[in-house]
Amino acid sequence: MRMRTFATTAASAAVIALLATACSGGGSGTEDPKPGQTQATSNERSDKVLTVGMPNGEASANQNPIAPGSGSTSFGYAYAIYESLMQVNEVKPTDPPAPWLAEKIEWNADYTQAVITPRAGVTWSDGEPFTAEDIAYSIQIRKDNPELNVDFPDQYGEITTDGSTVTVGFTTGQLVNEVKLYKLLIVPKHIWENEDPVTYTADTMIGTGPFTLKSFTPQAVTLVPNDGYWGDKPLVGELRYDAFKDNAGLTTALTSGDAQWGWTFIPDFENTFIAQDPEHFHQVAGGGFGVDVLYLNNEEKPFDDVAFRKALNMVVDRADISATAGYGVWPQITSVTGLPEPSGDAFISDEFAGQELSVDVDGAKQVLTEAGYTWDGDALVDPDGEKVSFTLTNPQGWTDYLDALSIIAEGAKSLGADATVEPVVQDTWFNQIINLGDFQASLHWTDGGSTPWNLYSNIMDGASYVKRGEPANWNFGRYKNDEVTQALATFKSSADEGERMAALATVQKRFVEDVPGLIIWSRPAVAQYSTVNYTGFPTAEDPYANPQPTGPQAALILTRLKPTA
Repeated sequence: MRMRTFATTAASAAVIALLATACSGGGSGTEDPKPGQTQATSNERSDKVLTVGMPNGEASANQNPIAPGSGSTSFGYAYAIYESLMQVNEVKPTDPPAPWLAEKIEWNADYTQAVITPRAGVTWSDGEPFTAEDIAYSIQIRKDNPELNVDFPDQYGEITTDGSTVTVGFTTGQLVNEVKLYKLLIVPKHIWENEDPVTYTADTMIGTGPFTLKSFTPQAVTLVPNDGYWGDKPLVGELRYDAFKDNAGLTTALTSGDAQWGWTFIPDFENTFIAQDPEHFHQVAGGGFGVDVLYLNNEEKPFDDVAFRKALNMVVDRADISATAGYGVWPQITSVTGLPEPSGDAFISDEFAGQELSVDVDGAKQVLTEAGYTWDGDALVDPDGEKVSFTLTNPQGWTDYLDALSIIAEGAKSLGADATVEPVVQDTWFNQIINLGDFQASLHWTDGGSTPWNLYSNIMDGASYVKRGEPANWNFGRYKNDEVTQALATFKSSADEGERMAALATVQKRFVEDVPGLIIWSRPAVAQYSTVNYTGFPTAEDPYANPQPTGPQAALILTRLKPTA
């Protein structure tokens, strides 16, 4: 059986170099410093605290690292305690992954089977050895519990071990989803097998990562170094994760130095944040396929009518949204296919090459007129004789989203539609509004990945369709088209490049013509950090990882940080 292996000698050497050096941290001080990393560093563990902040409100008392909505993943501290199989650089999505808890992962030709070789010499933080059984168990509980299986719903096949390796079967090809396997967090079988993995809150948090849990409150979580860690021992003396209720609260903490690492939207970040301490304060952003989408409820007025969806798409001023709501941090989407530049350029089908989005109010009104819409004065009236109105919903405090919604509402009003922006409580949005389909229009992100498949699947895939009122993992707008579902399945599973690109062209055609949602801007990975106490974070010059603290890459970053001398 022909296998594709992601642990070449070069890759192994690269990750060893990552662990053994701090090339983004200014080295030993004898080399020329890089921008953003000018401080000399120390190889001794510091007693200074590194405070991480997220604008997600208080953490729920749930430490379960694989349960959706867990406080430990929302805050980010789960990723310093539990680790993934491989390290994936989401900033450079076409780069091969680097070995982490897995020394290598080999795929068969059609990506329906992966053979995982665990890293030797790893122990859990309670001293028990890490084995292939832990990996197999961590994947099996996802297969057995749909609530935990966000990444591969109904797609796992047989999961077996032979003592030294784990073989994971899939019911369909996973070429586009391989990184999701690499990013799965692994939990200890010897503890979890005695618990219900869905309801288990994992209060003791036994992991393989560079840190362990010291204390928890909903407002603040404290971690300390794991002295038995298998990799380079962390030099950060203590990690603290603080709760902030919104973007403004975290921005204040970052600019005052009360938080030194996090990610939030900061309007006019150069003046608001960096200018407060240009030597130490930094913001870094990377590329990828992630975008933000205005999900439209395709099963409720006015968005159950493709004509209105098309018309709204034609009056949204994305340039204004990027410049005004995004302050240029979130780049404008220009292609009618919704693909971000430059990652998506090679994937645009010939039919839509060179076709760009633009504001066309007259053209949008013509689309509506041909579909039977009329006007009562300035008010738009649908073919049923009802005035068109809708609500745009997102969490309060998410200023970039809410400002973007206001500009979208202005576009709708240019058509005569009555559009209002309604901020809501964040927990309500996460747990009731967006996933249950209890909205008319709402901004949400998509996954990245190494191809556009995740972007389109998250918006359009019938495989993710559930009825309103049932929790959806993706396809929040409840779009359903069998042709698109099949094309996405083909792109995902086919090993034939021509067949895959033909399937992608079908998806793009339906995206452009059906407008199931409005891709607004691209969403590069953005983070802010201070080098007052620690240096070695990813930079524009050395984008070795997604710079954010809320992902498996946190374990890699934390092993590269050095105290500022």
